[in-house]
Amino acid sequence: MTSLIDTIEDAFRDAVLDADEASAVTTTRVVEAIELYVKTEDLRGDLERIVDDAYAASQEWAASSGAMEVHPFDQHETLLGQATLGLELESQAPDIDTVLMGVGGGGLIGGVAAWFAGRKRVIGVEPEGAPTLERALAAGGPVDAPTGSIAADSLAPRRIGELVFPIARRYVERAVLVSDDDIRAAQASLWERARVVAEPGGATAYAALLSGKYRASDGERVVAVVSGGNTVAVDFGK
Repeated sequence: MTSLIDTIEDAFRDAVLDADEASAVTTTRVVEAIELYVKTEDLRGDLERIVDDAYAASQEWAASSGAMEVHPFDQHETLLGQATLGLELESQAPDIDTVLMGVGGGGLIGGVAAWFAGRKRVIGVEPEGAPTLERALAAGGPVDAPTGSIAADSLAPRRIGELVFPIARRYVERAVLVSDDDIRAAQASLWERARVVAEPGGATAYAALLSGKYRASDGERVVAVVSGGNTVAVDFGK
């Protein structure tokens, strides 16, 4: 069985051999190679293995090639970049009271919570099958959590980030859990009402409002962040 690091190396080598390859094209080829690897090795139902293999392969590739490593959520630069969403929200809607955000590894909520630093209420929303933040807050630190749910492709790392957790403990009020049915209903509602096509993870924050798992008080001004691009269709029945 070919390893994932071998797949990445072969894809990168093929891209570099083509003259005048742009870095974006090279990145696209590597991503496509990983997707093909997942399908051909029949790993589609083994999310933990896919994530662990991909992360190990990326670390090995960065070490051997000198490429810059960028963690998807647990890195200072990532958190700083995600914090710019807080800046945008405050600039465009300064009178908001509460921000609801989907949580996986916690990069987005960590950055935004750090930006507001207690000036706004920040609530994490997670799938019932992937409660990384809820488990961490209960345990007093990052711990392994289940990785189920239809939103697992974006909201189900094994645990919350080590850099993220101290921010969340200080500035995130709590975590709210929603079911997969809640998420599907939110996806459908976003399409029907706003013609927004959202992946399951992107619809999770809105699911808390729509399902009543988060109930706003009278006059409370709430923002539900819809983010993510892991969807290519408008068939929300799958």
